[in-house]
Amino acid sequence: MRIAVDAMGGDYAPGPIVAGAIEALQADNSLRIILVGEQSAIQQALAEVGQLPPKDAERCNIFHCSQVITMEDSPVAGLRQKPDSSIVRLWQLLAERKVEAIVSAGNTGAMVAAGLRLRRFLPHVSRPGIAATMPTMKGPCVLLDVGANVSPRPMHLYQYGVMGAIYAKHVLKKAKPTIGLMNVGTEEAKGHELAKETHALFDNSPLRDQFLGNIEGRDIHRGVADVIVSDGFVGNVVLKVCEGVFDFIMQVTASELAQHLEVERERAQHVIHQLVETYDYSSQGGAPLLGIDGVCIICHGASGAKAIRNAVGMAARLAAAKLNEIIVQELETSPLITAPAEAG
Repeated sequence: MRIAVDAMGGDYAPGPIVAGAIEALQADNSLRIILVGEQSAIQQALAEVGQLPPKDAERCNIFHCSQVITMEDSPVAGLRQKPDSSIVRLWQLLAERKVEAIVSAGNTGAMVAAGLRLRRFLPHVSRPGIAATMPTMKGPCVLLDVGANVSPRPMHLYQYGVMGAIYAKHVLKKAKPTIGLMNVGTEEAKGHELAKETHALFDNSPLRDQFLGNIEGRDIHRGVADVIVSDGFVGNVVLKVCEGVFDFIMQVTASELAQHLEVERERAQHVIHQLVETYDYSSQGGAPLLGIDGVCIICHGASGAKAIRNAVGMAARLAAAKLNEIIVQELETSPLITAPAEAG
């Protein structure tokens, strides 16, 4: 399994990015890692990791490129002005089928734009979407889109429901995933035209038995639906709010317990630590960009070694599971997707 990692992407690159990639490499003997970025910077980061055993070193290569698209760069301008950037080269490797998967904690807009520019979509997919796994009281669910498509059409959202249901079934192990549409209320008449038209699509689709209708933001962590469909703008806001609330609650809880407990303080701190280890974004590693020909994992900009290690592991699992083949099969059998009037 060949996986290319954007060594220059992320707030703290390349150090923790390289360290996490090497941890993943050493945990799985079937992996080959290609570190994409400025060679001297990557070599220095590798030196900080320590000398690798020969069997690991031969499975790790560097793909040199001279430019970096920063978090501050405009995605489109960055791609145009920096053709030798790590993000551009990642997609080049995937397009040329020199790797099965790519991983980046870099500029999300540029990662998505690079994929759109190459048009490396699966058959019948109009626009890819980023799928984030969210914890709930009933086990994990998947929320998509969380940032790839901020101005979708109803058909795009319907396709997210199809791909999300496949992801929930084959990755999250939900036997018959239920689907909810993010809205400002549960009533069918609520929301803007996009929400109403998307609701109608689901109601008249092969997924109608799995479609629960509209759900609200508070329903996410209650586990009301296994798949939550949203446009990329709202989905990204929801994701970031959930991250912020979790961090706030954990810090406040830890502070209060430290002030009011004496005998059980150490035990309480251990429980808090375990909660953070379980539910922090780094435990997932990243979120797949579903709908592209290949596997692309998009990571949090603040990703450390643990997050990158888990993201590489996720990339390997998704590639091995041949999830894309299943998505294509499902889309091909949907009369909604294949209808000429709905192809755009």
